Amino acid sequence: MNTDNLAYWIALNHAPGLNARALNALLQRFGTVENICSADRKALKQVVGENPETIQGILRGPDPRLLDNILQWLSQPGHRLLTLEDVDYPPFLREIPDPPIMLYIAGDSKLLRARQVAIVGSRNPTPAGRENALMFAKALSGAGLVITSGLATGIDAAAHQGALAGAGQTIAVAGTGVDRVYPAHHRELAHRIVAQGAIISEFPLGSAPRREHFPQRNRIISGLSLGTLVVEAALQSGSLITARLAAEQGREVFAIPGSIHSPLARGCHALIRQGAKLVETAQDVLEELGALVQWAGELDTNAENDSVSLEPGIGELLQHLGYDPTSLDTLVERSGLTPEVISSMLLEMELCGLVQPSPGGKYLRTHSLKGRF
Repeated sequence: MNTDNLAYWIALNHAPGLNARALNALLQRFGTVENICSADRKALKQVVGENPETIQGILRGPDPRLLDNILQWLSQPGHRLLTLEDVDYPPFLREIPDPPIMLYIAGDSKLLRARQVAIVGSRNPTPAGRENALMFAKALSGAGLVITSGLATGIDAAAHQGALAGAGQTIAVAGTGVDRVYPAHHRELAHRIVAQGAIISEFPLGSAPRREHFPQRNRIISGLSLGTLVVEAALQSGSLITARLAAEQGREVFAIPGSIHSPLARGCHALIRQGAKLVETAQDVLEELGALVQWAGELDTNAENDSVSLEPGIGELLQHLGYDPTSLDTLVERSGLTPEVISSMLLEMELCGLVQPSPGGKYLRTHSLKGRF
């Protein structure tokens, strides 16, 4: 793309109030971005309406200093900018009703055209939810899928980390400019993603995190992906927005069920009632996607074939310990064992990652152990 053409796109991307739907209407009317930026006010008003700031932003063109900053950023290795007219623009994303006008990319831009699955969920997940996100992401990454998420705290971060631990790669869709990291404590994770994947954003360089950016970026997460997996989500959750957008875009929606007592399971249960696919393993996701995905090897997100050497009787105790929080007194009543013996077993199981403590001195299982005992 030549500098003059890029300048027109930047002018449109920075025009206040000009979204992707309006730009598409302008392109249909005027044919090229150059024609849009040189149109008269009356003609522009017929398309964008009575929006003087938008019209002025289109006609003003980009600030020369802004253009210089972007060109300097693009001169650095691994940096790219895609527009809607670029042949490398991700085809899945182009299909949604409001594709981004421009995409700033730090990392491997080719990944945007790869087969992807989005993994999203709560910013404050349970330990089990975080573990599920890691395990699903690692397994799906190992199956050859790119894992796409939003770089947020919680499930998003676990999904990126799981993908990086697997055989595949990951894309983070930012709610800021790609030259900023939010939240700041994800700086090291962001560097790893750029090195082994990509961070992308439709927002101009230097854009700060703003509340309205995050629902907007969610349509990109779902739009890039074959399907969206929700790991944990409350009923009022940004993850449900992503799931709704995925359904509206004609993509698959998957949800992991949880305890009926957990507020973070209610969003997933609501999605399942609305038609999302209930999944328990990564294979469930792959089988649902069918011919769209090729995978190699056996996937087992429950780690059922891991070998462990545990104290005799733990397998029996696990039969009395469900996936809902269970108290020590309840375990004594169910198993007939003494509190001292149960406490010893629980400690060993916790060290092995087979159970996790829950508020109120309770415990719950984190793995299926079929075939271990």
